[in-house]
Order: sequence, then C-alpha cells, then structure tokens
Amino acid sequence: MRILLVEDDHDLAEIVALGLRNESYAVDVAGTYATAEELLATTSYDVACVDLGLPDGDGLDLVRRAGRDGHLRRPRRCLVLTARDAVADRVGGLDAGADDYLVKPFHFAELLARLRALGRRDGEHGTTLRAGELTLDLTGHRAWRSERPLTLTAREFSLLRYFMHHPGQVLSAEDLLEHVWDANANPFTASVRVILSRLRRKLGDPPLIVTVTGVGYQLEVTP
Repeated sequence: MRILLVEDDHDLAEIVALGLRNESYAVDVAGTYATAEELLATTSYDVACVDLGLPDGDGLDLVRRAGRDGHLRRPRRCLVLTARDAVADRVGGLDAGADDYLVKPFHFAELLARLRALGRRDGEHGTTLRAGELTLDLTGHRAWRSERPLTLTAREFSLLRYFMHHPGQVLSAEDLLEHVWDANANPFTASVRVILSRLRRKLGDPPLIVTVTGVGYQLEVTP
C-alpha cells in the first residue's frame, strides 16, 4: 500500500512515516499543500492521510479537489489527521470526501488500525489475507505458504501483499513500483527484480509468482 502523508509538522511527519515504513507501507511525505498537489498530479496513492492546517492552504480543500479535479489522481481512500476535534469539523471532513477522520494527538496503533479498516473496504477481510496457499497476518506481519512459515522483510511482505490483492492479474514492474515502493526507493526497476527474486526463493517450489514475458509478473493461485 502506498500512502501520501500530508503533514506540516516535520518531526511528527518523520516519526509517522518511519513507523509506517516499518509496518511495510510505502510512504511519501508532503509538508505543504503545493507539494501534496504536485505528488497527486503524478502519483497514484492507495491512501492519502491529510492534515487540515497546512501553511499554504486548507487540507480540506485538497481533500475536495482530490476527488473532483481531473488534473489530480484521486487516492483510493482519504484519512483526515487533524487537531480540529469539533463535531462540525468532523462532519465537514467526511462531507468533503474523506473516508475517515482521526483527531490529534493519536496513538500510532489506532492509525494502523484505521488504515487496516480502510484496506478492508478494498477487499481485505479482518486482519488476515488469503490467496491460494498463501496466508498473511496483517497485524503480526507473519506469512505462511500452506503450513510453512515464511520469514519476509518489510519490503517482501509488502510486495507479496500487493500480489495477493491482485491474484491472477499480470502486474508490470511500474505497477509494483507505484504501489510498493515510495519516493525514497531506488527508482530503477532492477530493484523490483532483486526483491522479487528473493521473495520467489522464499516462497519455494512450485513457483507461485511467474514472469509473463514482456508484460510483467503474475501470482498464480488455485482455489
């Protein structure tokens, strides 16, 4: 899952982004309205976490525009993070197009739970994801093939999770970079091949992720 974190408090943004990356999320950080706008114009995000009090604009306006402006790529989900805790503010945020509203200060565990809840709206079931022989525990960051536990790095876990959200679908290296890597990652597709090669070895035989020559990669699953 690739997340856009729009937060003007630099220290808070760094702490939250580090925590999310440790949980295998890809995170891009924008400290201003203008930077967020630039990122939304060029990058597709699964979730945008938006602070309302930005130094150069209103985050609520950004939430509205993300859903209506054809020049911006609409995130699949939007979570408002703000110190504004009045009922009218919450109603305004949800009516503007946000899917959820979290008031500062918040516990990081609650943010993770809300991100998982947003993921369930896109097909996740509870805290466990299954595809064929594969099972992921999304909260414990554990993985199994049949009954065999898999020891995965955060990036490998995130890559496998994305494949499991798209079983049988051919995914290009660009697709994987767009949703599993963030702006801090190596921009070259070789990084996809390296991580994918390690993941394939850990999944074992028979291979579950196959190469579709000239197109991309596919997770083959059986019912």
